[in-house]
Amino acid sequence: MTSLLDNYQLGARTLPNRIVMAPMSRARATVDGLPTPSTVTYYAQRASAGLIVSEGVQPSLQGQSNPYTPGLHNDEQVAAWRPVTDAVHTAGGRIFAQLMHAGRVGHEAVAGFHPVAPSAVRLEAELFTGARGRLPAPVPRALATSEVAGEVAAFADAARRAVDAGFDGIELHGANGYLIQQFLSSNVNQRTDAYGGSVTGRIRFAVEVAEAVVDAIGADRVGIRLSPAGTIWDVEESEVAELYTALYRELARIGVSYVHTLNSADAELTAVLRKAWPHTYVMNPSAGIVGPQADRERGEYWLSQGMDLIGYGRAFIGNPDLVERFRRGAPLREADVETYYQGGDRGYIDYPPLQD
Repeated sequence: MTSLLDNYQLGARTLPNRIVMAPMSRARATVDGLPTPSTVTYYAQRASAGLIVSEGVQPSLQGQSNPYTPGLHNDEQVAAWRPVTDAVHTAGGRIFAQLMHAGRVGHEAVAGFHPVAPSAVRLEAELFTGARGRLPAPVPRALATSEVAGEVAAFADAARRAVDAGFDGIELHGANGYLIQQFLSSNVNQRTDAYGGSVTGRIRFAVEVAEAVVDAIGADRVGIRLSPAGTIWDVEESEVAELYTALYRELARIGVSYVHTLNSADAELTAVLRKAWPHTYVMNPSAGIVGPQADRERGEYWLSQGMDLIGYGRAFIGNPDLVERFRRGAPLREADVETYYQGGDRGYIDYPPLQD
C-alpha cells in the first residue's frame, strides 16, 4: 500500500517522499520583490519535503498582486533567489517556483500598473495595498487580443529566470481566481475573440502559457496548479467537467509534468478529472486558510484514491519538520494565523523542530 513516506519518480527526479510543500504567500520580500536572508532560512528549514513549491512569484510588475511579494522579472531578483535555491539543495531538497499573475486581483497602488484581465469585470472586493491600507479593487483593463502574447511571453521569460536562479522547475498558478483561471472562467471572461466563449476559447490562454514555458525550459520542469470549480475571488466556471477534461488533454499533449489541484471539486468530478490526467497528480486536501489543517491521515486517504503526491500548506508553516513528524507520529503544531502575512521573522522562521 502506497504511503506518504514512499519515494516517487517525478520525471527525472526521485523524490524521497510524496509530501509536497504547497505554495503559500508569506509577504516577506522587499518592496523591490527580493527574497531576503530570512527567506533562505525559511525554505531550507522545510527542505525535507519531497518537493517545495515556492510562494507565488510575479512574472512581471504588471502581474503583482500583494505588496511584499517576490518577483522573477529582473536580474537583481534572480540573484536574490540563488541563495534560497542553493540552501534548499544543500539541505537535500528540490524547489519549484510558482509563477503567479494576479490579473484583476491587483491594484495600481501596489505595482504601479493598472490591472489587466480577460474582460473589464471588476472584482467586488477590497485589496490590501500596503501603506494605503485596503482599497476597492479597480475595474481592470481588458487585454486586447494583440496584447495576450505579451502576457504569455512574461511567463516564459520568468521561467527562464527561475532556472537561472537555480529552481528545479516552475509551477504555473492557474487556480484561486488569478489570471489563468480568469481566462478559464465564464463570468470574468466575457471575450468574443479566440480567447473566450467556448471551452476551446477559454482554455486557450492556459494552453499557450504552458506551451511557452515548456518551450523555454522543458516539459520535465513544468507543473500547473488548478482549482476546478473553485470560486476564490468570485470566479465562476461553466461546463466544468468539459472545460478541465479539454484542458488536461492539451496539457498532456504539451507534456506538462504534473497537475496540482486544490480540493475544490466534488468527489464525482475529482474522480473524472483524475482519470483524465495520465501523469503525476498532486492533490492539496487543505480547506485553505480556515478550517482544520490537513494531517497525515487525510493525505494517506487521497493516496488511496489514486493521487500520486499530496500538497500540504499551513501544516508546513508551524511544522518545518512536517515529514519527520509524520514519520514519528508526532502531533502537529498549529501556526499563528496573525503572523501569516505580517512580515518579520516571528511566525516565519522561529518554529522549533522536534527534539531527538
